Amino acid sequence: IMDIYKYDLSRSQWETLIDQYIFDERDRKILKRRLLDGIKFEALAEEFNLSTRYTQKVVEKCEKQLFKHI
Repeated sequence: IMDIYKYDLSRSQWETLIDQYIFDERDRKILKRRLLDGIKFEALAEEFNLSTRYTQKVVEKCEKQLFKHI
């Protein structure tokens, strides 16, 4: 899991970057909830009706995509 706090970006800047580079709407929502709100994987999985493992994979995939552009 990436540490977003080592980057000097505001929440709105993070949201803009996520919106710009994560194309799937559900994946964007999951990543924002995880990175910006600090929601644990188990709670995210329940919120989005997914398995915890799949939720982790979504976040990992999205982080790789996002952090290629920072």
